This record gives sequence, C-alpha cells and structure tokens, in this order.
Amino acid sequence: MPIGTPPTSVRPAAAGPAGETARAAAPRTVRGPRRGNLRFPRAERLAPYVLVAPAVLVIAGLRLYPLALGVNFSFTGDGDRNGQNVGWDNYRTLFGDPLFAEAMRNTGLLVLLLPVAVAIPGLLATFIYLRVPGHRLYRSVYFFPAVLSPVIIGAIFNLLLAYDGPANALLGAVGLGPVDWLGDPDVAIYAVVGVHVWATFGMALVVFLAGFATLDTSLIDAARVDGASLPLVIRHVIVPGLARTIQFVVVTTMIGMLTSMFGLLYVMTGGGPEGSTYLPEYYIWFQQGQMSRPALASAASTVLFVVMLAVGLAQLAILRRSGRED
Repeated sequence: MPIGTPPTSVRPAAAGPAGETARAAAPRTVRGPRRGNLRFPRAERLAPYVLVAPAVLVIAGLRLYPLALGVNFSFTGDGDRNGQNVGWDNYRTLFGDPLFAEAMRNTGLLVLLLPVAVAIPGLLATFIYLRVPGHRLYRSVYFFPAVLSPVIIGAIFNLLLAYDGPANALLGAVGLGPVDWLGDPDVAIYAVVGVHVWATFGMALVVFLAGFATLDTSLIDAARVDGASLPLVIRHVIVPGLARTIQFVVVTTMIGMLTSMFGLLYVMTGGGPEGSTYLPEYYIWFQQGQMSRPALASAASTVLFVVMLAVGLAQLAILRRSGRED
C-alpha cells in the first residue's frame, strides 16, 4: 500500500468478478458527497438575498414608490391646473419665492453649525467614557431631553427665552442688556437651533458611547503613559478609532436638523419673525396645509431630498478622506 493513502480507502482485495465490481463501485461512493457539497455554497450565496428581500420590499413599497410619486406630482399643477402637466413651472415658482430662498439660506446655516452639533455629544461622551466624577448621573441627565416632546420643549423655552423671562433676567444680573431671543430676525434662528441641539444630542451621545465600547483601550493607556494631553488623545486616538461612529452621527444629525425641527419652529416662532426661521420642512407644511398647494409642496420636498442627498454624500466623502489621511 502506498505511503500516505487514507485508511478509509483501504479495502480487502476481492478475487474474481465480485472484487472487480467492488473496485468499480468505490469511486462512485467518493464522488457522491462531492456532488452534494457543490449545492451548499450556492445556497449560502443566495441566503443573504433571501433574508434581505422582505426589508427591501418594504422599503421599496413604503419609501421609494411614494418618493417617485411625489417627484412625479411636483410636475403637475395646483388649483385650476390640478393634475395637468406643467413641466418645471413649480420649480420656477419655488426658486422665485423669497420665503423658500430664506429657508435654503437657513439650511446652509445648519450645515455650518453641524460640526458644533456633533462635537457637543462627542465631547460629553468622551468625558463620560473617561469616568469623570458623576459620570453616571451626567449620562442620565444628558439623555433626558431626548424623551421629551418637541412641543413641550418649545413651550418651556418660550418661557425661558421670553423678553422678560429668566434668561434675560440672568443677563441683566451680570450687567448685560436683554436680548430678544425669539423676536430678533438675526437671533431667532440661532435660538431655535440651539434648543434643537440641546433636545436631541442625547441620542448621539448614546451612539458615541456604543462606539467607545469598541475602542481599543490599550491605545488610550499607551498615550497616557507617553504623556499625551487630553486634546492629543482625542485627536490622535479617539477620533480615528471612532471614524465610523462619527460618520453615522454626522449623517443622522444632519437629517434630523433638516427634517425634525418642525415642532420647535411651530411652537417657538411659527416661522417668524419676518420668515427668518423658515426651514424647507416648515415651508412644505405651509404650502400644503395653509396655502393648499400640494404640487408646489412636492417640488419643495424634492429639492429638500436632493439637498440632503448631496450634503450627506459630501460629508461621507470628506470623513472618509480624513480617515485615510489619519
């Protein structure tokens, strides 16, 4: 018997025709399992698609199809031209409307303020992760606003930021003049955005803490042993280690700022003063609910979707490039 032959292949020699039949049948017993094994990789390749198919069908039926209907509806008319194809007329009306122009300027302001909205929960999560005194209490306090309704939050801050409210009383106590937080066109949008950031950063804080759970603590310990200061540890260890988490928080925070501020705007300013706090979502509600112009509202929704898609892709590209450089 040749050296290295598997023991299972050793069979006693059989003489005569019966032995020849046994030897001829032996290869077929080996090839049988091989043919069967070839079926399993194909099934394994199809399994992910089968598992994902229900979710894809739900998204296509409840998201993509209504989105396509909305885009198509934006090319139809309102009022007397209801249902008629009007081409790009709604978009011409949209970009000629000063209120929509103000809403788009405020959208640009939100993009500029996005790093602040992401940095606040990121820094707070860092302090909690480093176990500053009272970190458990801080974690509960920081998350608490996320469970409140925007209507309740808006009503509370209407009282706090009133011209004769506690905020101005505190400023007067330190020798600063009162600020018309919600009545000054140059200040109102910052007040509303600040309240929104305060009310929503609790969710981003939880995401950051989940990201810290995957961070290699030995790198932080090594940086501390080498004498690195906290800013250097954050910049060279924590930020690169949380690159994926930061990408997720940036995109979700931007989407929230563009699509989840209606409640605060409605309660705190109602789009005023002088339309200075209009955002695209509030403009869409105004055209649909107050002016009965659903086709124009659909055009505004389409523009908002395109802006969100472009900003999100640009942010992801920038973050990925910075991650590769690090």
